[in-house]
Amino acid sequence: MTDMDGQGATADPQLQQFIEIESQKQRFQQLVHQMTEVCWEKCMDKPGPKLDSRTETCFVNCVERFIDTSQFILNRLEQTQRSRGSFSESMSD
Repeated sequence: MTDMDGQGATADPQLQQFIEIESQKQRFQQLVHQMTEVCWEKCMDKPGPKLDSRTETCFVNCVERFIDTSQFILNRLEQTQRSRGSFSESMSD
């Protein structure tokens, strides 16, 4: 039986790694679902048996911009966290 304060989870690094991997998979699936929804609404006028070149180009551009935007946001959040960490460290000195 594990403690509720989280000490039990740190005792098993394999379990911790498994949980982290599954969490990453879930985040990735959510991102793909969101990207699919956004790009479908933006690019798909009338579903048919084949994609025309305009629709295909729209999907490619949409996915690339979605990835670029997601990466930009992640980088910006990391920079913000780093700057806050540096600021709080300098305040404690």
